[in-house]
Amino acid sequence: MDKKEEEFLKKLISIFKVEAIEHVNAITSGLIDLEKADANLQMGHIETIFREAHSLKGAARSVNLKEIESICQAMESVFSALKRNEIITSPQLFDMLHQAVDLVSKLISKNEEITVLEKSQIKEIIKRLEDILKDASVTPHQSSIIEKKEEENKTKVSEPDFSSMHSEPPELKSDIPENSQIQAPLITETVRISTVKLDSLLLQAEELVSLKLATGQHTTELQKINTVFTLWKRELAKAHEDIQIGQSSLETKDTVIYHNAKFLEILDPNNAGIKSLESKLTALAKSAQIDQRSLDGMVDNLLDDMKKVLMLPFSSLLGVFPKLVRDLSHDQGKDVDLMIQGEEIEIDRRILEEMKDPLIHLVRNCIDHGIEKPQVRDLKKKSPRGTVKIVITAKDSNKIEILVSDDGAGCDASELKSAAVKRGIISQKDASKLNEKEALSLVFVSGFSTSPIITDVSGRGLGLAIVHEKVEKLNGIISFETKIDSGSTFRIVIPLTLATFRGLLVYVNEQMFAIPVINVERVVRVKKDEIRTVEGLDTISLDGQIVSMVRLENVLELGGGEKNKTDDNVHVVVLRSGEKRMAYIVDEIVHEQEVLVKSLGKQLSRVRNIIGATILGNGKIAPILNVNDLMRSAVKVTYASAQAEEVLKDKPKRKSILEVDDSITARTLLKNILESAGYDVKTAVDGVDAFSALQTQEFDIIVSDVDMPRMNGFDLTSKIRNDRKLSELPVVLVTGLESRGDKERGIEVGANAYIVKSSFDQSNLLEVIQRLI
Repeated sequence: MDKKEEEFLKKLISIFKVEAIEHVNAITSGLIDLEKADANLQMGHIETIFREAHSLKGAARSVNLKEIESICQAMESVFSALKRNEIITSPQLFDMLHQAVDLVSKLISKNEEITVLEKSQIKEIIKRLEDILKDASVTPHQSSIIEKKEEENKTKVSEPDFSSMHSEPPELKSDIPENSQIQAPLITETVRISTVKLDSLLLQAEELVSLKLATGQHTTELQKINTVFTLWKRELAKAHEDIQIGQSSLETKDTVIYHNAKFLEILDPNNAGIKSLESKLTALAKSAQIDQRSLDGMVDNLLDDMKKVLMLPFSSLLGVFPKLVRDLSHDQGKDVDLMIQGEEIEIDRRILEEMKDPLIHLVRNCIDHGIEKPQVRDLKKKSPRGTVKIVITAKDSNKIEILVSDDGAGCDASELKSAAVKRGIISQKDASKLNEKEALSLVFVSGFSTSPIITDVSGRGLGLAIVHEKVEKLNGIISFETKIDSGSTFRIVIPLTLATFRGLLVYVNEQMFAIPVINVERVVRVKKDEIRTVEGLDTISLDGQIVSMVRLENVLELGGGEKNKTDDNVHVVVLRSGEKRMAYIVDEIVHEQEVLVKSLGKQLSRVRNIIGATILGNGKIAPILNVNDLMRSAVKVTYASAQAEEVLKDKPKRKSILEVDDSITARTLLKNILESAGYDVKTAVDGVDAFSALQTQEFDIIVSDVDMPRMNGFDLTSKIRNDRKLSELPVVLVTGLESRGDKERGIEVGANAYIVKSSFDQSNLLEVIQRLI
């Protein structure tokens, strides 16, 4: 194959992958709909999936991807049998079909050669699908005749035509890595744009031509004015020179009077040249004002339409969520329906990309912590099928509200406090002071979790902390509401776009800063004698509530001391982030204006208290403040002395770990990993050996295999929990057993974490250990 053919094949495969993603997403959605559909409605879904599988098969054949073609052929045969009622749907069949689709997804996303393991998986899934057909009542001969006729008919209408495929780039769907979905990031090199939007942009671009002509005319007028002004300066210089010569010479009185009169004539406001200059400048200023208004409108409209071009509907992200919910609920033995409302609402694709992981975390949280198992729901007189809802609504003109809720068990604020105390996040004394809202906000603290065991899905206390951080990064707000046995709701408010927003400009220590208006609750002037000190903190009273107050220059560490000491008032900006509220003293409040956000660059990707910068009308740069960081920094300023004491605490001693595994290779490998991380490690060959070691030596944590001779990891954990002296000792089970039943057994015996060896990552293990001790 020459270079030209190779380049063409690469281009063809790139086109295929785009099309294949659409087919796979359609098949996945169809399977989920088919699984939920009534018997009398199933045939329509079967027909749709059959056609999608057939089209994907043909496309794969066109680019010589035989493995994908073979899997699609097997799936197509199954759906052909379903169409003829030769086989019936079942949970096992749906699981197998989803596995086949997941494998196709994986193959589509690959850029390298297929591995031996993947070839084995392909053969296995095809064999399992073919075995289903062997049990069909129709004879193989009849089946092959029917399939051959259908193949011929479908090929005539469904074979992909690459010469006309996708005249405009299709919109790619989001990926869900945790569930083997295709990696199709939202931010791609191409976007699909409707012709309506393009027509609007073209019209506005054409309108700019008239503005360009007007600007050219203004330039010509200015050049003429400059010419007149130059001639006037020349005459003025000549008259001034004549006067000086006349005064230094013995010219007659009449000559001097003449030169003076000439000079005064040039300076006379009624001079024709000056009047002409004045007239031209007045006309030019008026014209410039008109053009400024036109330009304002054009730029605003063009910017709004360009924002719309780069906006995507939430459906481009949420399309894969039904599959996510199905897989997670099946893994945990739960029945869960997903309801989505408002997926047609569009938002800046950069924000949508950033919201992908938070929404996945929230849905996982609802299923793992919220929705109960069917038998538990029956006891509570609930429907055995739980419901997770994602509701998107437009809020005001530039905000979006996202609600992620479940109808599960809910939780109690007191339980959250107890869990936080148990994990060492807060003290018992501090917990007793928290009101209900403050207690509920604990779920967003890193390290907090109510899960009884750490698994690959939950228990690490990172998920909601990551969600909170991501939403804050977008200058959004997240809150949590819950009610026992009614369920929980996460409420997120985020901006519609990242490009521009309204900003409040303030001066602090002779430096101008911009504060996002979305976080500004109010701006007030406060008399100094109204400032009160409560427990060493400056406070003011607003609407009958006490609000803490700090100087913004102290938070930003600018120094300079108090300004305007003679002024009886101070300028105060009250900021809000979620449930947090804080007042900041500034030197001067300038005004509110539209702010264009500029990145600080890769070298300054994360600067405390700053999210970016904007260029003002005068060309100067104003940093844009990160309100969420300001809240945290204000607390640090207020409690600096307490932090100083924290720094002086003694360095903790080395922690000791008892590692239990019957494999000498596994023991040696894990011992090396743990010792490299700074732990003292002792090993044991099985549960009996480990329990004996626990009688003679103290350890901070146990890391144990499960499948071992004499006493396995489950029995060892159970024995530890039943021993009064050892009952609180953390136990991490690291095992090859990955079934749901094994994980539930781990929870029952009291393990603190359950890590599957097939997805083992040493950083995850070290993180779990650090969290538990």
